[in-house]
Amino acid sequence: MEKPIIEVKQVWKEYGDNIVLEHLNLKVLPGDFVSIVGASGCGKTTFLNMLLGTEQPSRGQILLDGEALSAEPGVERGIVFQKYSVFPHLTALENVMLGHEFVHGDLSSKLLGRSFGASKQQAKQQAQAMLKEVGLSDAQNKYPHELSGGMRQRLSIAQALIKKPRILLLDEPFGALDPGIRKDMHALVKKLWSEQKLTVFMITHDLSEGFHLGNRLWVFDHTRVDEQAPERFGARVTFDIALDKKEQVSAVKQQLQVA
Repeated sequence: MEKPIIEVKQVWKEYGDNIVLEHLNLKVLPGDFVSIVGASGCGKTTFLNMLLGTEQPSRGQILLDGEALSAEPGVERGIVFQKYSVFPHLTALENVMLGHEFVHGDLSSKLLGRSFGASKQQAKQQAQAMLKEVGLSDAQNKYPHELSGGMRQRLSIAQALIKKPRILLLDEPFGALDPGIRKDMHALVKKLWSEQKLTVFMITHDLSEGFHLGNRLWVFDHTRVDEQAPERFGARVTFDIALDKKEQVSAVKQQLQVA
């Protein structure tokens, strides 16, 4: 049996007396694409931040390849936010090169934020290849303010993938895009997932999008509620759906009232 890339073991997340997440026990195999849905405030982004390493579980642990997940972001994890995270003073090419340099450059390039000579040429070639992969070859010399919303999000994806992560974290990456552009981005992400054999976690507020993308769907919700003290109980994964099982998908769609 294939070993999981991510294991979540009895994880809780609390802020003082406020319990955000509780009793999370999950396993994710290499190459899984997990779409994550749930009501606002139920801990989806908190969970993603724990996977990234910017937040730590209050109890329990998250394992990567059977070892405790690093307490800080690592190159094996790339992230794309809804709000574009590119540098406005750099061209598209320079934005992607910078991601390459901080990971693959020598100490001087990490300190100075630039590489030189053969290293710089290699970074440029790989950045150009990644821009071509996301459909931005013709825009490599443009600045972010000269790009459309969809193009800026493509640039954010290129910036994340140039580091060659094994795990891609997407935090509502298409929420601000028009429907037509969202459809193009869906096709791009599915293509990159397949070609680069990524393990993907994607938060979305759109249930239909969650059912459309990936091979698993997690629904975060509160199974225990105290109206007098709502902070006493955290959210859990109430559904873990294999999206290739049509009967299971149909039954859950009816419960969630999704078309």
